Amino acid sequence: MGHTVNSIVINAPYELIFDISNQIERWTELFGKEYAKADVLERKGNEITFRLTDEDGKSWVSKRWLYKDLKFAYAQRWDPLFPFKYMKIVWFYTETEGGILMTWIQDFEIDPKFTKFTAEQIEGFINRHSQDNMKIFKKVIEAEAHASK
Repeated sequence: MGHTVNSIVINAPYELIFDISNQIERWTELFGKEYAKADVLERKGNEITFRLTDEDGKSWVSKRWLYKDLKFAYAQRWDPLFPFKYMKIVWFYTETEGGILMTWIQDFEIDPKFTKFTAEQIEGFINRHSQDNMKIFKKVIEAEAHASK
């Protein structure tokens, strides 16, 4: 089983951070070059069903549940699951000195038929990408917070 935890402090109001970070349509901007397309397929209450497509044209559908009042969001990869048996993600938003600590926790298990990379290698990729992407989130959100003052 793979597990990653990455955090960054964003100096902006919680409402703005939560709203921007959960705008799936902006993930092509917020995740750098990770996603070529981010399409919302359906919104039902606090549930968002969306499709992400990478630069190689591979796409998958995920579901995300927003719990703004509780300061977290939960997501999981839906279809296709491969190369994972499962991929679950929780984003926490915690008030702290200097802003909001945004933490991404990912738990996953690699499908045994996937032999290109090990779970440890995937953890390494996720950690590097998460840290890089969080810096983009911070830059974009802080710039928007500053511009709205």
